Amino acid sequence: MILEIATFDITPGGQAGFEQAFAEARKVIAQAQGHLGHELLRSHEQPAQYVLLVRWETVEDHTEGFRGSSLFGQWRALLQPFFATAPSVGHFHSIAAR
Repeated sequence: MILEIATFDITPGGQAGFEQAFAEARKVIAQAQGHLGHELLRSHEQPAQYVLLVRWETVEDHTEGFRGSSLFGQWRALLQPFFATAPSVGHFHSIAAR
């Protein structure tokens, strides 16, 4: 399993609109092959900053499958208008089991 961690800085005052758009975008990403689940978190200290955690079967399910699909275009069209800066995205894997 791969964990994608994406940080979004939203234009100040755009939080409510972003959260409404994400309610639709979550339905889009859930259709992607290899998508195992996701969670959106909002910063307590910086209310215009969000972190998205997405679990994928493989990194390629995200980088090639989702990003190369029409679903990504839908996802981006919903969320991009609210971005103050380009999102920061990284992929992580577990090195130690519980």
